[in-house]
Amino acid sequence: MRILGIESSCDETAVAIVENGQTILSNVVVSQIDIFAAYGGVIPEIAARSHLEAILPAVHQAFQKAGLVTDSGQDDWSKIDAIAVTHTPGLLGSLLVGTLTARTLCLLNHKPLYAVHHLKSHIYANWLQASLLPVFPLIALIISGGHTQIVKMSAHQNFEIIGTTRDDAVGECFDKIAKILGLPYPGGPSIAKAAKTGNSSTYSFPHPMPGTLDFSFSGLKTAVLREVQKATGKPISFPSSQLAALLTDQQRADFAASFEQTAVDILIEKIKLALKQNPETQSLIIAGGVSANQRLRHDLQIFIEQQNSKLHNKINLFFPEPRFSGDNGAMVASAAYYEILSNITPSDPYTLNIMPRSEIK
Repeated sequence: MRILGIESSCDETAVAIVENGQTILSNVVVSQIDIFAAYGGVIPEIAARSHLEAILPAVHQAFQKAGLVTDSGQDDWSKIDAIAVTHTPGLLGSLLVGTLTARTLCLLNHKPLYAVHHLKSHIYANWLQASLLPVFPLIALIISGGHTQIVKMSAHQNFEIIGTTRDDAVGECFDKIAKILGLPYPGGPSIAKAAKTGNSSTYSFPHPMPGTLDFSFSGLKTAVLREVQKATGKPISFPSSQLAALLTDQQRADFAASFEQTAVDILIEKIKLALKQNPETQSLIIAGGVSANQRLRHDLQIFIEQQNSKLHNKINLFFPEPRFSGDNGAMVASAAYYEILSNITPSDPYTLNIMPRSEIK
């Protein structure tokens, strides 16, 4: 079964064709990072306009890369079984472009339409190109610029949120700290790069909400800001946008390393508690853009190895390939495939609406 997946919830225009939920025939991602680097973040109106320009060429490119074109070079829709699209959550204008495109293509080419939750797609990125598939029951840690959640799954299409952020998402915190330190957008990669030459023990930051599966990152962000103000000898009233110019390169690296290690430690502490409360867990899935962080991958791998040395039932740890950590169309197609296997009813292309905010279910 070949599914064309469309993802446009934020600032990537992504289209992919995936066979049987795992085999990627094509995966096209048109990123807007270069556009928004100058602004230090995503501007929704500009993102929507960029999607409008890129979406149809990306669809055609996906067919070309998959080798699914007719002799005349047209997209061969006879080789596609269904279309999947992200319809929630995300930026309103961005979601509109993707869903309207998918709805129109379904009507024109007589294909069933599957509307997929964005966080569900991130989870199913771990099924792409995988030699070993996750086994239920599982725990999924979803970490990105807009979301930080711990989800328990007993089977496909069975989602229970057991932990969530009370304020900022962890990826959003990375972006804000990067701005304070004068590092480029997006914050995750730039902080990870700066941290390589830093000492993670230089500064000590709090671990909010211990003993619970919920997260809070706004206090961590404020704690870093206060330490930067202290290191530069400036009062709270001093503009935070001007602090970076007063930092030395080593101070910037030390702040990046100390913050990154703290954020990773907080995530692992929550995972430890989730596994303790759910001892039947067989698989641990890490999903979302922050799952690409190499410090997190390294430390979490060590933790799971230590856990497995003590446990009778081993836990398998899953990270998506780094290219599937961020937004992409392949994960949307994979999620839709498992919806089809679970007999989920297709969406009506005439009435499908977007939801900028909604919980995974």
